[in-house]
Amino acid sequence: MTTVETGSRVIVYALGGTIAMSSTLSGGVAPALSAHDLLAAVPGLAESGVTVEVQDFRRVPGASLTLSDISALATAISERLTDVDGAVITQGTDTIEEAAYLLDLLHAGPQPIIVTGAMRAPTLAGADGPANILAAILTAASPHARNQGVLVVFGDEIHAARRVRKTHTTSPATFQSPNGGPLGYLVEGRPRLLNRLTHRTVVPAEPADSIRVAVVPVALGDDGTTVRLLGDHVDGLVLAGFGAGHVPSDLVPALETLCARVPVVLSSRTGGGSVLAATYGFPGSERDLLARGLISAGYLDPYKARILLLTLLATGCDHSTIATAFGAAGGIADPGTWPWPTDFSQGN
Repeated sequence: MTTVETGSRVIVYALGGTIAMSSTLSGGVAPALSAHDLLAAVPGLAESGVTVEVQDFRRVPGASLTLSDISALATAISERLTDVDGAVITQGTDTIEEAAYLLDLLHAGPQPIIVTGAMRAPTLAGADGPANILAAILTAASPHARNQGVLVVFGDEIHAARRVRKTHTTSPATFQSPNGGPLGYLVEGRPRLLNRLTHRTVVPAEPADSIRVAVVPVALGDDGTTVRLLGDHVDGLVLAGFGAGHVPSDLVPALETLCARVPVVLSSRTGGGSVLAATYGFPGSERDLLARGLISAGYLDPYKARILLLTLLATGCDHSTIATAFGAAGGIADPGTWPWPTDFSQGN
């Protein structure tokens, strides 16, 4: 295997998940393996030339991770990045797309942070954890991955945290980036970035578990009951609308009432493409909803939009700033309109 950068230092944080699971006495698998156990099972790591430090940070299924877990991890990583060339996180795949994006919003340094996991537990034939860990470490050690924020490495593909989605319940090729595709690939042990992100979007606040933002998917015949019931119990709402950002006309009054009190973000339940702004003009169309005060998520899928809204609410910023931030992060406005600094290339 071709080495990346001999002498590079990478720290690995283990959070649990399928990649760390073993059989239980009662049946099924559960997180049990330590970070040392995971790395001991990686062929070729010793020959990579990368010095690896490990830390057991959590040992839970991906579904049980919380906002505060990820915020605490972001803080722990930031305290170590001056000592290493990059960091790797192993966690459950259920929440990789959300955890990685939250880390991306909190990570201002140039060092790459790589998130990975496994779809097949170590107890199964063809377990993909060791290969994914090796690929993640090699990417974290690569100078070519600097200034790209947080990346998800899976199946030798390198994805931007802001774009990647889990698209299949069991396939090892589950992680895809519908809007833009992978940034690059690992070939013969070397990360090759064919595309590069041109800007970063970092928020100077960590979301608290006490902030409540709901994601509500719109369905055929939706009359707004769910939105009305949630109205007094949320600090914000992300609506996963039909197609390019549409809802039934019966849902419009409830949305207009709610967005007078809290931010309501309009996204698409399709998971690919941008919410439109000016194509359709019927009641409940994107044009109608945006005119009533809803905020466009742009290219952000509903789950990414929720993470961004949670983080923005933690700053205490107003509706106008939230809308401006979504324009930049959602890819529908000039990146320079992002409310906070975006150039971190001169960092440590």
